[in-house]
Amino acid sequence: MSQTSDQDAADAAQDHAPAVGDLANEIAGLRAEVHRLNEHRFVRIHAKPVRMIAFQFFRGLAFGLGTVIGASILVSVLGYVLSSVNWIPLLGEWAAEIADQIESAR
Repeated sequence: MSQTSDQDAADAAQDHAPAVGDLANEIAGLRAEVHRLNEHRFVRIHAKPVRMIAFQFFRGLAFGLGTVIGASILVSVLGYVLSSVNWIPLLGEWAAEIADQIESAR
């Protein structure tokens, strides 16, 4: 009885074990995929420290410029909207003061 169950277990393990040719094909496929990933632009840029620093520097410049432009537009639109809100007592006075300071700065 134990010989039969040992034989069944060995047969089941052999059915799930890949053949040597299959392993070679799997390894070749993995090597090709790793090669393809290493040739990717992101990996090539970050492989050299000087390129990575330059890339991050220009990325930071673009982020900072976009933030300043976006904040300027947001503040000017918000100031315009608040300056037209004179019917709310507290906000109207505050917006009028901001508008006066902007006009005096010009």
